[in-house]
Amino acid sequence: MVERFVPETFVVPTSFVGDGFRLEPLGPRHNERDHEAWMSSIEHIQATPGFEDSDWPTPMSLERNLQDLQGHARDFRERTGFTYSILDGDEVIGCVYLYPPRGGDFDVSVRSWVRASRAEMDEPVWRSLSAWLTTAWPWERLDYAPRTSPAPAPAVRRARRRML
Repeated sequence: MVERFVPETFVVPTSFVGDGFRLEPLGPRHNERDHEAWMSSIEHIQATPGFEDSDWPTPMSLERNLQDLQGHARDFRERTGFTYSILDGDEVIGCVYLYPPRGGDFDVSVRSWVRASRAEMDEPVWRSLSAWLTTAWPWERLDYAPRTSPAPAPAVRRARRRML
């Protein structure tokens, strides 16, 4: 029997409102705004915790970005991964990816980025998502790179304690 990423009975959230941002499932309707957000922030994203060793982002055409967004939307429909656009009003300020863990003792692999012009939102997004993912989702152990902060969010602190 194949283990599911989320239980069949789990109702996947289609929105979330955090402090200064909101989430909605990433899809083709975000293509131009998403493309502009990350293309203008490649170096910033590459330096974001969780992306340091990633081969993304690298420049790509708007058409290639659309294909990626269609893939993320398909994953969402099939419940194999969940990608959300991080918005302030209609402006795409970032993205969050929820996928099965790549290893270790985790329930979910989480990566998020915000565009360079909204860098101040990285830690508030991380804090809000860390709490939301362990309260509204069926997960307790997050593989989510901490942001520079003297005290990590309680949900992430619990996940780290379980790893010890």
